[in-house]
Amino acid sequence: MVKPIKPDPVFTPELLKIIKIFGLVSILLVIFFSFFNDQRANNSGQDEDFRMLSSARLYFKNVRAIHYNRELRKDAGMEIYRIKGIECPQNNPCLNINLIINPSKDESYIYLEPVNSDWPLILRISTEGKEISHSFENGNKSDHLRYVKILDLAIQAGDKIEMKSSKGWSQIWHTPNELEAWKTLLEDFNELTQ
Repeated sequence: MVKPIKPDPVFTPELLKIIKIFGLVSILLVIFFSFFNDQRANNSGQDEDFRMLSSARLYFKNVRAIHYNRELRKDAGMEIYRIKGIECPQNNPCLNINLIINPSKDESYIYLEPVNSDWPLILRISTEGKEISHSFENGNKSDHLRYVKILDLAIQAGDKIEMKSSKGWSQIWHTPNELEAWKTLLEDFNELTQ
């Protein structure tokens, strides 16, 4: 009678010892290096560009908010702050900038509000003899932040910014105080979202 051939075991005792050693070392290395990881992944799913600290919000509401007209939107659960220095002449198009605070999410947003005009906004930035046109569509909070960053770069460079309307091209700001109001609002937004 023929003896049945016993198959070779794949997991020999030596192989099992090697797997245990490497597995244990791998786990210990992961735990060890996790303590020295300075830059952790942001797995919260929240955009940090709009995140606001409670202390910054309290400072804004108690100190800076006196420079703004406040509108409480109970339907959206948000507060809209319009800076007091921007006055649009009647029937002349201009661009207002608003600071929106969402206390339920601890976030702050910037919203561009066309006055006596409508979306899309066609803006022309003139710098050193060159003219660049931008078309701004009414979008989400990230779009408005991107638009404001484009305008902020032009403001810092001292460029001329005009808006197209049915009457032709006109300045966004009609007085130097309006430009200062924009700068103030941008500073307050940056303080809120640091």
